[in-house]
Amino acid sequence: MADNQEAAEHGGLHVVRTEADGVVVLSLRGEIDHQNAGAITRAAPPADSTAGHRVVVDLSQVTFMDSSGINALIAVHQSAQAARGWLRLAGAQGPVLRTVQLVGLDTIVTCHPTVQDALAR
Repeated sequence: MADNQEAAEHGGLHVVRTEADGVVVLSLRGEIDHQNAGAITRAAPPADSTAGHRVVVDLSQVTFMDSSGINALIAVHQSAQAARGWLRLAGAQGPVLRTVQLVGLDTIVTCHPTVQDALAR
C-alpha cells in the first residue's frame, strides 16, 4: 500500500503517514488531546501543495479523542476541500466514534469501517 512512510510520536499519539496512489493515509494510535492534536495537521498535506489533497485518517487505534482532535480533523477537511480534495475517516469505534457522531463530524466527512473501504470509494 505505501509508496513511502513517515512516523512520529507526539505525547501519547503515534502518527504514521503513508502515501498510496496519490492518497495520504494518516494512521493514528493512542490518545488525541490538546497537547498533541497539532500532530494531525502537521502530518496532513499543506494547503498549498500540488498533490495529496485526498486524505484518509485511520482512527482504528485511537482510544480517546477530545474536541482538539475534532478541530484538527475539521482543519484537515477544510484544507483538503479548499484544494478540491477530500478527507475520509476510517475505523473509528467506541468512544471515538461517539465523539465524531456527537459533534456531527460524520455529517460533513464520510466515515468508513476500514482504510481499504475509504480508499476504494
